[in-house]
Amino acid sequence: MVIQLPWTSSKDSARPAEESAHTSASASNSPNLRRDTDVVGTSTHWADPIAFWYSLECIIPRAELFPTPYTAVAFITGIATGACGVFVWHRWLRRIRTADWVTPDVLARRRWVRGIVTSVGDADNFRLYHTPGIGWRWFRRVPTLAKDLKDQTIHIRIAGVDAPEGGHFGRPAQPHAEESLLWLKNRLEGRLVYCQLVRKDQYGRVVAVPLVPRPFLPSFLGKWWASPLALEMLRAGTVTTYEQAGAEHGPWGREAFLGVEAKARTARRGMWKYGGVDETPAEYKRRYASSPSSPSRPNNE
Repeated sequence: MVIQLPWTSSKDSARPAEESAHTSASASNSPNLRRDTDVVGTSTHWADPIAFWYSLECIIPRAELFPTPYTAVAFITGIATGACGVFVWHRWLRRIRTADWVTPDVLARRRWVRGIVTSVGDADNFRLYHTPGIGWRWFRRVPTLAKDLKDQTIHIRIAGVDAPEGGHFGRPAQPHAEESLLWLKNRLEGRLVYCQLVRKDQYGRVVAVPLVPRPFLPSFLGKWWASPLALEMLRAGTVTTYEQAGAEHGPWGREAFLGVEAKARTARRGMWKYGGVDETPAEYKRRYASSPSSPSRPNNE
């Protein structure tokens, strides 16, 4: 016997009488143990599982999905959330692996990036491992092996300063080049640094304005109360102010750089400890660039 419940459709209740009779007959003639099941006050005898599940189709309502304003809003919200997530990841959370990943759009926005200094090449440039997002040094690690760092760092050229030249292309190193390099290594290697990306130079390096967070400050506040690296170097007497075409001095300006350099000269710090230098880094590069007997190297910031 089939009972029509209030939520069942008329289509489901209109099964032929012979189907119901066949189900009852198969249940009564089955040699298996008979059970009595009370369905809404009516006893239904069954023993055949297939016939039992077939009979349930008559009393179990069928779910039908109808589009509603709520489902439309949920769908649109999901699409918008996904699109915003992709945009945020692409613009702020995607790691910039090398200088080749720095696009003109990134430079036009003068984007700030945060990272760990993995090595220092000369006394005015270094390698930065970009660390966007959160979790670094807890569950996200910065590689330490040279093979793992290959093609994973941005070559940064410090804007606004010029350091004594080391020995390159068979040329002798300038006086104080080693001291300036050692100072920068001690100051930066393994440290967290913020860099504002400005442009690319002729060597494919990214000219940037680096800031070093002050001690005992949370990392997310580091950029706002950080120390300008270029001014620190000028104050220590390890570099001179870069004054060639296209020089970038950040928000402080060229005059501020020259003023800090003049104070270092007066205090005889670093390369100024004997009162002056015979040849500035810019003069050194111009001399070798004009010499036909020496390998040419373009003048760089």
